[in-house]
Amino acid sequence: MSMFFSSVLAFLVFSFSSSIVFASAADTPDNIPGTTKVTAEDIPALYEKYDNLVIIDARIEKDRSGGHIEGAISLPDVDTTEATFKKAVPDKMTPVVIYCNGVKCGRSVKSAKMALGWGYKNIYWFRGGWEEWTQKGMPIVK
Repeated sequence: MSMFFSSVLAFLVFSFSSSIVFASAADTPDNIPGTTKVTAEDIPALYEKYDNLVIIDARIEKDRSGGHIEGAISLPDVDTTEATFKKAVPDKMTPVVIYCNGVKCGRSVKSAKMALGWGYKNIYWFRGGWEEWTQKGMPIVK
């Protein structure tokens, strides 16, 4: 193989692998149409407002091992189907908070979009997730 083609191949491999790294570190969107974006400070108020509030932790088990928000149901995005979501949230009008690790984690985005697609109406998306929750000193359960 000529030096030119070797250089082009090396450049393409580097460019492709760099785009994968940078793409995986991208922030989640600022909002998800159809959801209400909330912060760590909003969640206690939602508990006060709704007796039937459900919190879904969309993180995988390994990430959840460090703790979770009290009362949160573990339902990793990779295990979420319409049936598993319906088991956790039978009524499509129930207010649901969905979170994952933080702004660089897309698990809650995926779960929220699935819930909307299945007709759930009161989805609260906690974009800052576990990272924001712990940084602000909110209570955790281990």
